[in-house]
Amino acid sequence: SDKIYLATDPDREGEAIAWHVRELLDVNDNKVYRIEFNEITPKAVKHAVANPRQIDMDRVQAQQTRQILDKLVGYKLSPVLWKQLGNYHLSAGRVQSVALRMICEREEEIEAFIPKEYWSIHTIMDKDGKLFEAEVTKHKGKKFDINNEEEANKIKNYLLSPDIEYKVDKVTQKTSKRKPTAPFITSTLQRAASSKLGFGVSKTMQVAQKLYEGIEIDGTPVGLITYMRTDSVRISDDAHEMAKNFILENYGEKYYPEKTNVYVKGKQNVQDAHEAIRPSYPERTPESIKPYLQPDQYKLYKLIWEKFMSSQMAPAEIANKSIEIDAGDYTLKAGTSKVMFDGFLTLYNDDEEEEGKDADAKIPDLDKGDKVICKKVEPKQHFTQPPPRYNEASLVKALEEYGIGRPSTYATIITVIQTRKYVEKKNKALFPTLLGDRKSTRLNSSH
Repeated sequence: SDKIYLATDPDREGEAIAWHVRELLDVNDNKVYRIEFNEITPKAVKHAVANPRQIDMDRVQAQQTRQILDKLVGYKLSPVLWKQLGNYHLSAGRVQSVALRMICEREEEIEAFIPKEYWSIHTIMDKDGKLFEAEVTKHKGKKFDINNEEEANKIKNYLLSPDIEYKVDKVTQKTSKRKPTAPFITSTLQRAASSKLGFGVSKTMQVAQKLYEGIEIDGTPVGLITYMRTDSVRISDDAHEMAKNFILENYGEKYYPEKTNVYVKGKQNVQDAHEAIRPSYPERTPESIKPYLQPDQYKLYKLIWEKFMSSQMAPAEIANKSIEIDAGDYTLKAGTSKVMFDGFLTLYNDDEEEEGKDADAKIPDLDKGDKVICKKVEPKQHFTQPPPRYNEASLVKALEEYGIGRPSTYATIITVIQTRKYVEKKNKALFPTLLGDRKSTRLNSSH
């Protein structure tokens, strides 16, 4: 061959693999070219072949440095575990040991947590036969706490007194715009697939890998998504243009923003060599290729497609309405919101709690000075809750926020700490095992 093209993954690990392959080949270096592409499409591959480059030794050395750090940590700490716990199958690592420690520390917080009682007062109000809910929020104009049942019942009796008049004191109405969020990066895809689809981190990456490498459609393998190991929210000009055309043709002008949505991630250590995770061909809607996909592939592709397309759409317009009601010494508050224009929400909603809510306003038309009738007062007992145990999605989020590891490593790390029995999963929550807790304690004391 006159030329040899090395098209390994477009990241530091891929660069190092290309360097290793070049070292092993018994050919002149001037015959070897490095190419990379972010999506397996004819246009991207042809562009890469037309623009080859030399292997980037800075990237190679960055990967080797990480590998050396992993070994320095692992080789020094693993023998400590073998000696202390007498188990030669244990291991320590630069990222896995920190992840395990976070899970163990969260368990310690939960065990040490002492619940605190508090109460809230809810009412049913009536205006000309239209019922709505309101909650007690202030006493003599100031926010306050209700600490026990005795205090709650005193307020209930006060509010039910026939002498108390309920009168609207304040009505606030405003319309706000809610903008879409950036297309997926590795960590946000893992979190969304966990919360919306119930996928484990490892499963998400396996399914995404297959979508990236290609699915056979009408006898031809088609790469359906861009590279799935990335922490950049950037997308190409071509992708912007394809999304714009699709939105204008299928949803109309009002669903496309006045200015193209461009996203920037604020972290300094972002690898921006490739794009956010998006469909390679926006015109290939999830429904149009559903017959060619396995059920899990379809679910994940639909999630990626909808997230990307929504990220390029116009903001939603939300009408917010709140009222404050005077009731003697107490103030009650009620609020609601209504979607006036769905915009990007027609495809994707980040807020799980908002999904499925009735969009219609539940507060009748009220003006300042209007009188309402209290039909019911209901005190409710609550207790403060300990911090939740990590699940795979929240652990990924925490690791990313602390800058621990890279998006490409999270699936492997979470799998390792489970297969080595340091952590077990129950109802999606991650619990440290006795072995994991002992390992974490020993490592912490050895530091």
